[in-house]
Amino acid sequence: MEEIIQYFESIDPILAAFYATLFTWGLTAAGAALVFFFKGMNRAVLDGMLGFTGGVMVAASFWSLLAPGIEMSEGEGFVKVIPAAVGFLLGAAFIFGLDKVLPHLHINFKESEAEGVKTPWHRTTLLTLAITLHNIPEGLAVGVLFGGVAAGFDGATIGGAVALALGIGLQNFPEGFAVAMPLRRQGLSRKKSFMYGQASAMVEPIAAVLGAWAVLTFEPILPYALSFAAGAMIFVVVEEVIPETQRDKYTDIATMGFIGGFIIMMMLDVGLG
Repeated sequence: MEEIIQYFESIDPILAAFYATLFTWGLTAAGAALVFFFKGMNRAVLDGMLGFTGGVMVAASFWSLLAPGIEMSEGEGFVKVIPAAVGFLLGAAFIFGLDKVLPHLHINFKESEAEGVKTPWHRTTLLTLAITLHNIPEGLAVGVLFGGVAAGFDGATIGGAVALALGIGLQNFPEGFAVAMPLRRQGLSRKKSFMYGQASAMVEPIAAVLGAWAVLTFEPILPYALSFAAGAMIFVVVEEVIPETQRDKYTDIATMGFIGGFIIMMMLDVGLG
């Protein structure tokens, strides 16, 4: 692990963010590739995986994003927390806007429950877009943190950025499977199910590069950018991930998956950051 951290310290931060999110994209593809080996997926497993995803995202939002953002803000008391509060609100508002415009369908929802503007697009496309919506703030978070390290801000470390990428990659693995398998059950070929599943994470490297570039170009925005990514991720968890796990009888499994994801992400961030 030390060699990995040293490598990321030695390269351009935008390139580092790009490589880190190629890794997270790769784990999404690895998860989607399970569709070649399994015919179906137990609903309890799916809900547990989604719960794990939510736990990782919530832990990353605090340990990797909000806490460093508050630490590097100037001032004392309420003044010190204003950038985090403003950024958090803007991040949630950003995903709220996308949620209302972008046509998408959550994994455990019926086609009649599709959200966003009305469209004749097939269920497969809508499912993929739903997970793509999850991945925008994840890629942005990684990019912003790498950009903060390069800008020399206290509280932003390469170890923390690597830990965030690892955590997001871990939760992307079941996420890829959770997209590909329902598509397979709907009659798509294994190849097409895999392609749609991995495509949902293609947005992460793009968002990461944009996030790192923005922080390096406009350094004072870093505390706002970190909390922006946190607000976006928390919105996704509360509005999409958790409701998806509460529509069947496996809510306890989903809850324990959430707890497990939170613990793993917390340990990664504290241990490496």
